[in-house]
Amino acid sequence: MANKVFLIGNLCKNPELTETPNGVAVCKFSIAVNRDYANANGEKETDFFNITAWRKTAENCGKYLKKGHKVAVFGALQNRTYDDKEGVKHTITDIVANEVEFLTPKQQEEPDTQTSVRYRQQEMDVAQRPSLTEIDDSELPF
Repeated sequence: MANKVFLIGNLCKNPELTETPNGVAVCKFSIAVNRDYANANGEKETDFFNITAWRKTAENCGKYLKKGHKVAVFGALQNRTYDDKEGVKHTITDIVANEVEFLTPKQQEEPDTQTSVRYRQQEMDVAQRPSLTEIDDSELPF
């Protein structure tokens, strides 16, 4: 038997990228995953999962992901326990990501000002290009 988890969801907030004292990258984030079925009131419910990614996967998640992005997470469940101040034992279940696939297309990301300016400039350049009939063959480099 194997401990395997596959989830698709949206980031609840921006990921937190840190390093261990030994310099190993670790990225923590949580995702919201909608259930396939509705409750008794006809409403779909959402589950929230804490994800931990390590090393290069952590670096990429910290660099490219942000709140609202859709991801597919392949990993394993990991339980941790701790005792609170009153001595009550708590168990927390995390998903340790072996692989994170970014599912939000670049076109759907919130465009920053530079990107919007760049796209507008490209559109203007296309409109200002000469037609093929206006080009003199002697100007072609081949």
